[in-house]
Formats: sequence, C-alpha cells, structure tokens
Amino acid sequence: MKISEIDVSLYCSRCHDETLHRVQYLNDKIHSTECTNCHRKLEMNLNPTRELYKEVYKRITTKPTRLNEEYREDLSKFIGEFPIRVLSKPYRLMRDVGETRKAFKKLKNHE
Repeated sequence: MKISEIDVSLYCSRCHDETLHRVQYLNDKIHSTECTNCHRKLEMNLNPTRELYKEVYKRITTKPTRLNEEYREDLSKFIGEFPIRVLSKPYRLMRDVGETRKAFKKLKNHE
C-alpha cells in the first residue's frame, strides 16, 4: 500500500477561485483533497484495510500469470534472474510491509 501526494490547481468552492490543492492518493485512488489557501479538506470514503486486502488479493491471483508471461518472453533471462529474485524476496516483502505501516500510520494521524 502506498500513499502519494501531488499539488494541483483546482477550483475551490469556498475560495471561489482556482487555487492550489494537495491531492492524496491511496494506491492510485484519491483519498483526500485539501485547499492550500482555505484548508478545506474533502475525504473520500476509502477503507484502507479493504484497499490492502484488494491489493494483496490481486498480487496473489495474478502472480502465476505474470511468471508465465516472463518465462515465455525470455526463458534464459527468467532462469538467470530467478535465484536473485528468490533471495531478494524477503527484503522486498519487508519493504512493502514498511510502506504499508507508514501508510496506515499516516492515515491514522490524519483522522
């Protein structure tokens, strides 16, 4: 799970003008928007736990297809990289868990 933020110019109904807004995404879905001028904040009704479950489910169910496509594209490259990928998987998994924890912590602090 990943949280990202961008600044974008949007029309603010409170300021009645086009102002800079901070848009926060949770896994490529808009989680909230906040006007940087009047600080009016709109939060979408996203359940972070549900989004995490959907992400994990998608990754698990599509893994066989992704592996199949990789080895069909270039078998020698797939076989050569496979041991490295297996050894680095715990690190990548811990990195993902850390990102998810940061995202949950950030969302909890904003509530």
